[in-house]
Amino acid sequence: MRKEIENISYTKETAAIAKYAKVLGHPTRVAILNHLEKQTCCCNGDLVDIFPLSQSTISKHLKELKNVGLIQGELDPPKIKYCINQENWQIAKSLFINFFD
Repeated sequence: MRKEIENISYTKETAAIAKYAKVLGHPTRVAILNHLEKQTCCCNGDLVDIFPLSQSTISKHLKELKNVGLIQGELDPPKIKYCINQENWQIAKSLFINFFD
């Protein structure tokens, strides 16, 4: 059965929705995005103060969000400032709106 699934051809939109849905499948990532959407930017250390999680756990969630392009980081030594990647954020929103419409 697995081989059958691997041979299915998906549209770019379907693959993108799945990519974003996968990363949004963790409530901490959703909460981080909600927080970042209300800010111009935020440093990793600030998120540790907001969420009751370790620095390493927050960093892992930020890495996942960055890997799919929903956020971007800018080095501001000694910290990294994170913000929503507005272009990809709009793409993701549009994909989900069309999917649920």
